[in-house]
Amino acid sequence: MARINLLPWRAERRKQRQKEFMTMLGLAAGAALLLSFLIVMYYNGQIEGQQNRNEYLRDQIKLVDEQIKEIETLDKKKANLLARKQVIEELQASRSQMVHLFDQLVRTIPEGVRLNSIAQSGQSLTLTGQAQSNARVSSYMRNLEESGWMANPDLSIIEAKGDDKGLPNAFTLKVKLQTPKKEGEEADAAAVSGGAQ
Repeated sequence: MARINLLPWRAERRKQRQKEFMTMLGLAAGAALLLSFLIVMYYNGQIEGQQNRNEYLRDQIKLVDEQIKEIETLDKKKANLLARKQVIEELQASRSQMVHLFDQLVRTIPEGVRLNSIAQSGQSLTLTGQAQSNARVSSYMRNLEESGWMANPDLSIIEAKGDDKGLPNAFTLKVKLQTPKKEGEEADAAAVSGGAQ
């Protein structure tokens, strides 16, 4: 019987399988490295893109902050201009107030009343004078209330003094100065008060 030695063939096949295994292992390691490299590159690209977007947003936020500061500056200027306009309008409205005031003082004073002095303090006017009777002072106070340029007459003092026999009663009264409402404003005020009831 012939003997066949299979050991060299098995050893050679084992070497070939080992070589194939190492080749496959090398290819798998290479593929893993390539895949890892591609994943790292993808995520680095994503991070870089996000950083670029973040930088763009930061630049836009800076621009918006500058615009907000500019708007705040403009708002302050606007408020200052509106305050000046308000002062000018008030001065314009009160410019003719003294003329109307003296005109109303003359128109409202009844017979038997004489004014001795007039003093103004802000929007308050103090009138001192003499009258024939208390009824004349009451009539004068009603006339002042109805004038539209003066309101809330408040009688401080009325006393009998014997200096002038024709006008024995000395009085002091205070009134508040006001600008009369126009007809349209009065109708609006009446509508509002009527609607409130």
